[in-house]
Amino acid sequence: MGDNNGVNGDLNANSRYQSTGDPQLDKSVHQWLSWDKNLRTRAQVESLLADSHHDDLRMRLCSRMSFGTAGLRAPMGAGFNRINDLTIIQSTQGLYSYLSRCFADFSSRGVVVGFDTRGQEESGCSSERFAKLTAAVMLSRDVPVHLFSTFVPTPYVPYAVKKLGAAAGVMITASHNAKEDNGYKVYWCNGAQISSPHDKEILRSIEEQLEPWSASCWEEELVHSSSLRTDPLSQINCCYMDELTSLCYHRDLNRSCPLKFVHSSFHGVGHVFVQQAFLTFGLAPPIPVPEQKDPDPNFSSVRCPNPEEGESVLELSLLLAEKENARIVLATDPDADRLAVAEKSDGCGWKVFTGNELAALLGWWMFFNWKEAHPDPADSQKVYMLATTVSSKILQTFARIEGFHFEETLPGFKWIGNRIHELSKTGNEVIFAFEESIGFLCGGLVPEKDGVSAAAVVAEMAAYLHTKNLSLSQQLLNIYQTYGLHLSKTSYVVCNDPPIIQKIFSRIRNFDGEGSYPKTCGGIQIVHVRDVTTGYDSSQPDLRSVLPVTRSSHMITFTLQNAVVATLRTSGTEPKIKCYTEYCTAPGEGEVSRLEEELKKITAALLDDFLEPERNNLIRRCV
Repeated sequence: MGDNNGVNGDLNANSRYQSTGDPQLDKSVHQWLSWDKNLRTRAQVESLLADSHHDDLRMRLCSRMSFGTAGLRAPMGAGFNRINDLTIIQSTQGLYSYLSRCFADFSSRGVVVGFDTRGQEESGCSSERFAKLTAAVMLSRDVPVHLFSTFVPTPYVPYAVKKLGAAAGVMITASHNAKEDNGYKVYWCNGAQISSPHDKEILRSIEEQLEPWSASCWEEELVHSSSLRTDPLSQINCCYMDELTSLCYHRDLNRSCPLKFVHSSFHGVGHVFVQQAFLTFGLAPPIPVPEQKDPDPNFSSVRCPNPEEGESVLELSLLLAEKENARIVLATDPDADRLAVAEKSDGCGWKVFTGNELAALLGWWMFFNWKEAHPDPADSQKVYMLATTVSSKILQTFARIEGFHFEETLPGFKWIGNRIHELSKTGNEVIFAFEESIGFLCGGLVPEKDGVSAAAVVAEMAAYLHTKNLSLSQQLLNIYQTYGLHLSKTSYVVCNDPPIIQKIFSRIRNFDGEGSYPKTCGGIQIVHVRDVTTGYDSSQPDLRSVLPVTRSSHMITFTLQNAVVATLRTSGTEPKIKCYTEYCTAPGEGEVSRLEEELKKITAALLDDFLEPERNNLIRRCV
């Protein structure tokens, strides 16, 4: 889409329109038609008004977006609770005001702005257009803007924020969400996603000045004419690839690697960058899936653009791998911050690794190589690994046995990124961090999950293991033999009705009477309950959760008598209730098939008894 593409126009802000009979809605309609200069989203509101679709108008115009685990995220289209030109301008005005108060040198530090490949023809919206409007608002206030000239992986923005010393960064992306969605992800000067209180203060600043400041806010051309705009692409890409070599431990071995790899970028940004990362490691570039290597905002060849969904969305990758005799498939999500991996099984078919299984492999690999370079056990006192609380406890087990530190955070990489920053201030080093939803951070390149670096690291690990006559799957079994089984299951239900979600979690919190949580799950006694939404934790002497209270979302964790840990939580980016279960054993304990069956039974009970999918019209999914 071009800079204008017939989207902007000179509009009569005081044009007449029919009343809805609802004064609040009338005010919101008037504001929208007065402020919006995008002819297509304006027409959407005018059409709904003409057809008296007042409920739809009320939903779109009488509420606003809030920051979740990945910033602002919503469908593209007209409305104050959607992503569009006007809400991007409003958000950036609020961000500018808040940053001006926080940084005395804001006018010299500036901001970094990046974007992915999303777009929607009917609303005239695209990530590139949103990025240019974000830049225009800042440039209209004489703030330097480092705007990438083309699409980049999400981790490039926080990397650039730190490298360039910017006050903040904005990445326009909805990651692996459906094609209808887009998002506005904000990074602080430390390179981590914003967390409280910044998110709340930025929202307050947005709401204090909703009307666009001037016509300049709509002028995408400013990014071409302003001397305050720079393009950091060449510098940042060069620096990133150069620093990526710190994660390469076996370059000579890589050059002679006989393994073939297939890579899918899921119609997103990843193709070029993963190719470069492989070359940086001395590896032959992976074979791209031709139907999916180029950007396509419609994600035409996949049911959904989320590689976490497994074999059902990796079909083209696996077919190409069979044809090319490639043993390993790598898939980055559309903004290349996540990575899925599949390996050809020795018998037949493919093993698609879960996020927890990949973390076991990557955690082992990162510590294995760190230990090679640091043989003194005392050095491990400054080493950390991090994981979100709904992820596998495998890193915790590694840390306990190997003598380094482990910490868990709330779900969302913003918590991991900010904790990395805090630990670094006291001279500590985080060598690996992950979230179970295939988000991995190897080393300290950037305080954000990174599918590009993870792809190269996995490829080198596979190349190394191949020289030992081991596959990734075989090494995973070796890890379990050494550290004990860590079997996990992740599933979810889709619920598009927020009041139903509220009702479900209210029922759980009053399951056996008022204020009484469930006492059993699948016939197994529940020994501890932690509810970070309310701050309750029955395992603590003061009954207060150690993890921060997060009242904006639901998350309840049950510890069962058989040591299974099960968590129910609402997604911060999609209309889902997620279910996580894990069974951990000591080395040599338990028969895999029996434990898997028991875990399956508990997971089913958690979904059926606590969520009641049929009664609540929930759509079941299994990852």
